[in-house]
Amino acid sequence: MSKKILVVEDNGKNRMLIKDILLYHGYEVIEAENGKIGVELAKQHLPDLILMDIQMPVMDGFTAIVLLKNDPDTKSIRMIALTSFAMKGDKEKIMRAGFDDYIAKPIDTRKLPEIVKKYAGNGL
Repeated sequence: MSKKILVVEDNGKNRMLIKDILLYHGYEVIEAENGKIGVELAKQHLPDLILMDIQMPVMDGFTAIVLLKNDPDTKSIRMIALTSFAMKGDKEKIMRAGFDDYIAKPIDTRKLPEIVKKYAGNGL
């Protein structure tokens, strides 16, 4: 059974790029365009891993992770932040919020599958 990855990203092009890479590597992909939908889908599908954008309309990644980490059903799901933040202290803030790791944008298409495999295992 393939691993389920929830991609929460408001930018459609980024979402499509990530989805295409993950599908190629054998993962099942669930998509959400904001944190509110992402939280709902995480509770519904209980994915193996969540890739969460930090800056989104409706609900940002920091708010979404608090809701997910405080829910007994979703608190153990590994989460990786997707961010264009690259300022000093941003990584620390992201990690303190409860994310397991972070991926800087623009996304390195060669590194993405390696990072996903590290936290979710193989796609197939």
